[in-house]
Amino acid sequence: MSAHSKYTRLLGEAAVAAKAAREIAEKAEADGGREMTTEERQQFQAKFAEATEKKTLADAAKADEAVMAQAKELADLIGMPGASKEDLDAQLRDPERKPAGKSLGQVVTQSAQFKSLLDGFTRPDGSINIQEKARVQSSPISFPTLIGQKSLFVGGSQTSAGAFVVNERTDIVEMLGRRQLTLRDLVSVRRTGSDTVEYVTQTSHTNAAAPVAEATSSAAPTTGASSGAALTLDPNGGYKPEGAWAFAEATATVKTIAEWVPVTKRALADVAQLEGLINDELVADLKETEEAQMLSGSGTGQNLTGIYNTSGIQTQAKGADTIPDAVRKAITKARTVGRVAPSAILLNPADMEKVDLLKDTTGQYLGSGPFSGYVRTMWGVPLVESEAATAGTGLVGDFSKAVLWDREQASVTMTDSHADFFIRNLVAILAEERVAFGVTRPSAFVTVTGL
Repeated sequence: MSAHSKYTRLLGEAAVAAKAAREIAEKAEADGGREMTTEERQQFQAKFAEATEKKTLADAAKADEAVMAQAKELADLIGMPGASKEDLDAQLRDPERKPAGKSLGQVVTQSAQFKSLLDGFTRPDGSINIQEKARVQSSPISFPTLIGQKSLFVGGSQTSAGAFVVNERTDIVEMLGRRQLTLRDLVSVRRTGSDTVEYVTQTSHTNAAAPVAEATSSAAPTTGASSGAALTLDPNGGYKPEGAWAFAEATATVKTIAEWVPVTKRALADVAQLEGLINDELVADLKETEEAQMLSGSGTGQNLTGIYNTSGIQTQAKGADTIPDAVRKAITKARTVGRVAPSAILLNPADMEKVDLLKDTTGQYLGSGPFSGYVRTMWGVPLVESEAATAGTGLVGDFSKAVLWDREQASVTMTDSHADFFIRNLVAILAEERVAFGVTRPSAFVTVTGL
C-alpha cells in the first residue's frame, strides 16, 4: 500500500471515530443538556482516543509520503528523472556516465561515503538491491563550495529535515504546585446540620475544696442582722465549702468559601482530563483559603474568626530571649493558665528555618542537624510548618481546643444557567464548602511574637 493510500485510509478512520464521539456528546446535549452517563463518557473517551491515534498515524503516513517525494526530487536533481531501476543501478555503479560537470547528485554518488553505503546492498552480480524496510544511512558527505548550494539537511530547521519531525504530545500537565496543608489535621473536625453552632465555655472557676472536720454541733445556720445577709455557719457544724463556676454561651456561624471558573463545552468534550484537573484545582483553592481563615480570619463579614483574632488567647513576647526560651515560656502559660498540654508549635517556614539553623558557640546545630531524618520537636512538643502562619509569630497550643464544623464538605457543580452561558456554550464550574470555626478555650493558645 502506498504512503498516500495509507494516509487516506487512516484519515478516514479518524474521521469516523471523531464523528462517533461527537454523536455521543450531542445525544446528551439533545436530552436537555444533561451530563453524560458513565457508560456514555467511557464510550466518548474511547472514540476520542481512537480518533486521536488514527490522526497521529495518518500524519506519520503523510510525512512518509513527503519523504518519498523528496527522494524523487533528489533523483531528478541527480539527473535521472524517470530512470528505470536497471539504469539507476548502472548510473550508481559508474558515475562517469553522468553528464559533464558535477551536479549535486554526482557529488553524492561519487563520494567514498556513498559507495561504502552501497557495498552493503550490492548483489554478487553487481546489481543493487535495497529492501523496502532496510535502514539506509551513510557517513556525512561534504559538499565543495563550488557547487554553490547549501545542501546540508538540518534536523533543527523547519525548512529542512526538521519539517519531517513529528512532535510527541504527552498527557503530562505540570501545575505550579501547592503549599502543604496541616491545620485541619491538628484541630478538631466535626459535622453540623445547622447554620449556627452553639457551645458553652467556662469563664471562671473558684476551687474552694478544703479539708473538713467532723461536725461537733447540730446548730442550724443563722443569718446576720440585716435581711438577706449571708448565712453564718457554725465552725463546728462540719459544713462543706462551696465552689463557684461561671459559664457563657458562644456561637460560631457557618460561612461559605467558594470559587468558580468558566469553560467552554467544547473544551470539556475535547480534553478528557480537563474537568478533573479543574475540579482538583478548585477544591485545593478552597482548602488553602480554609487554612488561612482558621488562623487569620478577621471574623467580620463572611470571614471566620481565626485563632489569631480570637479574644482571650495569650501572648508571649520573645524580647531578648532565644526562640527556644520564648517558646518554653509560652508552654508554661498554656499549662498554667490554659490548663492544657500543648499539642503543637505552629511556625511559618521562614521561622522554622531559623529554628533548624540554631547553633551553639562552637557552630554545632542545637537540633539534630541537616542529615537526620527526625520528627522535629521543641521541649517535647511537635513543630509544625504552615505557610498560612504569620511570619515572625509562633503559635503554641492545644489545637484540639479549636473546632472546625463541616456543614457542607467541598463539592463541585457545573451549570450553563449563569448569565448568557447557555447560548454561548459556556459552563460555570463552581466549588464551594460551608464551614464554621471556633476556639472553645482561647487560653489554650499562646502566640510567641518577635521571632
